[in-house]
Amino acid sequence: MTQHLFKLLGVVAAMATISLAHAAVTPEEAQLLKSTLTPIGAERAANASGSIPAWNDAGIKPPAGYKSGDPRPDPFANEKPILTITAKDVAANASKLSNGAKALLEKYPDTFRINVYPTHRTATLPQWVYDNTFRNATSAKTTNGGNSIQGAYGGIPFPIPKSGAEAMWNHRLSYAGSSTTTTYMNYTGTAGGDMVVSSRGYNKVQWPYYDPKTPWHADFSGPFMMLRNMQTEPAFKSGEALLVYETLDRGRSAWQYFPGQRRVRKAPTVGYDTPSDINSGQEYYDESFLYWSELDRYDWKLVGKQEMYVPYNTNGWHALPADKQYSKHHINPDSFRWELHRVWVVEATLAPGKRHVVPKRRFYLDEDTWSVVMHEGWDAEGKLWRVGMGMPHIVWEGPYVLTNQPWMTYNIQSGSWVVGAPADFANGPYYRQLDKIPATYFTPESLAGEGVR
Repeated sequence: MTQHLFKLLGVVAAMATISLAHAAVTPEEAQLLKSTLTPIGAERAANASGSIPAWNDAGIKPPAGYKSGDPRPDPFANEKPILTITAKDVAANASKLSNGAKALLEKYPDTFRINVYPTHRTATLPQWVYDNTFRNATSAKTTNGGNSIQGAYGGIPFPIPKSGAEAMWNHRLSYAGSSTTTTYMNYTGTAGGDMVVSSRGYNKVQWPYYDPKTPWHADFSGPFMMLRNMQTEPAFKSGEALLVYETLDRGRSAWQYFPGQRRVRKAPTVGYDTPSDINSGQEYYDESFLYWSELDRYDWKLVGKQEMYVPYNTNGWHALPADKQYSKHHINPDSFRWELHRVWVVEATLAPGKRHVVPKRRFYLDEDTWSVVMHEGWDAEGKLWRVGMGMPHIVWEGPYVLTNQPWMTYNIQSGSWVVGAPADFANGPYYRQLDKIPATYFTPESLAGEGVR
């Protein structure tokens, strides 16, 4: 009797697991990726007015002589704005403005504006990523209530998403190279209008999920991304190191090294709404890269697609010195580029039994990259509080469009803001692609050796 009961419970558990797995799309639906949709699921066609052009798989060619680590040239440097939106123009353009953009226009009516330029759909990816995405379309599934996935490798997992969780997994697994290093200088802006350097350092990132030499396979496991951060300034934080593993089905693991302790420690609080010490505690860890976290704290709703003015093709802004990039309370509107693009809208509400200081959020995902390009967060009283935006730009090494690095997080209520991972040209090349980094570099044991000062 007992053995029979255990067998019965096992069958029930297996059926429950199956019920939590969302099925992939049909082969017939996947064929749309070769006709009306781009290889990663965006609409190929232009919009009705032609203000968003059709997608061209030929992409855009790197400038002659460009090499990894150089400032990234702006292919549209000679273009002029076709529209300027100020606080007086919010009502006339409301349908194409996010809540966050409206809030910035209303909070800084004399200094903030949105210069809209002609739209260019510059986002393309390597052919092997497209091929893997096509396989993922009929293989990838969400499990564990959407908090895990299986059956995906080397491409966008859900190019034709059916849920908010699937769309956010597309963001988490959006293509950003295979092995890269970034030299950054983070800023914190005060409510009084001052800007201070909060930290300097570098990241090295490896994506085992995007190893171009490994054929597609449905049983990928282990970390899909490994990030190692080293802070070099200010002096009291020099040598602090962070290692993070992100996985498809086992959540996040993180370790920190503090030179004063000379010990590597597990860091379970690196995530969610823990204030990020890399940005002076002025933003939360899951606001890094516009959303950098697991999905288990929220219920995710796929609202639909919308045409919206978003930052895009900001290569010209990236190449400027800091005094040309920023104003007193926000990005310098004269040097920043916005375009009209289609975005997927995903809303997140706090899941039952979970806690987070930002109980409601909205994310806008660029259809051509699947990366979050803007987000908003509301406090417990329903007041808009957090506004994030990326600086999407063409990475000529691909070429591909990197949407969520660097990023900005505005505290609309206090007036403070932070800039995460902007270029630090003075301390070396901002961004470089690397050969595959040895796996031993991304181990807790390796942190202490590099962090000693």
